[in-house]
Amino acid sequence: MLTSLSEIPSRKSSGLPLAVLTAYDYPTSRLLDEAGVDLILVGDSLGMVVLGLPDTTGVTMEMMLHHTAAVRRGVKRAPVIADLPFHSYDTPEQALANARRLMDAGADAVKLEGGRAFIPQVCAIIASSIPFVGHIGMLPQSVREEGGYKKKGKTPEQIEGLIADAVALDQAGATAIVLESIVQDVAAQITEKIRASTIGIGAGSGTDGQVLVTHDLIGSFPWFRPPFAKARSDVARSISTAVHEWLAEVRAP
Repeated sequence: MLTSLSEIPSRKSSGLPLAVLTAYDYPTSRLLDEAGVDLILVGDSLGMVVLGLPDTTGVTMEMMLHHTAAVRRGVKRAPVIADLPFHSYDTPEQALANARRLMDAGADAVKLEGGRAFIPQVCAIIASSIPFVGHIGMLPQSVREEGGYKKKGKTPEQIEGLIADAVALDQAGATAIVLESIVQDVAAQITEKIRASTIGIGAGSGTDGQVLVTHDLIGSFPWFRPPFAKARSDVARSISTAVHEWLAEVRAP
């Protein structure tokens, strides 16, 4: 179990995978922390699994600050990573200002989506001693531009671009990089090339760790689950059963 971001490099060298889950509220973050997850991500995925938005692009800084603060109250040990939401890092100045706001809300590190095109923003954040986590591959904040969620790393051009993005983020000083929906062999190749730890989601087992949306893990969002996510519980059914039993009791003659 991690207690500090400074321990991440040693985990890459030891080969013990990082286990990362999302949280958006106090009880979930406390349960994850007490269960022993290494890192907790306050992801902008909250837009869909908590707020009912069609994608992550409608998530605002105010929403991220609200949920980051709630998660912070529940966590005593695991480092907390918070997402910079859509259009909150268009310039280096904006990226740094909003990264500081997330840190003030309780984050231990911040994450933004993109590679080489965002190196000025990344450098501004890291230069101010704010730990940074990258995110390349399938970028949820770009889903409308790309017309859906598409696997990355299928062509030589894509592979070259992904490797270049990962190397650029690594050289800039990223602590870790999320690799989302990348062809397994490509994700493994990236992992071998960089010093930063890679955290995969839908990118195979060749990364330095795995991240999953907790709702997908526990089966509390039954209306959609990505194909790579295996539910280990059926919380939705448990809630439905409990409510039906309570309704029957209340309505009993």
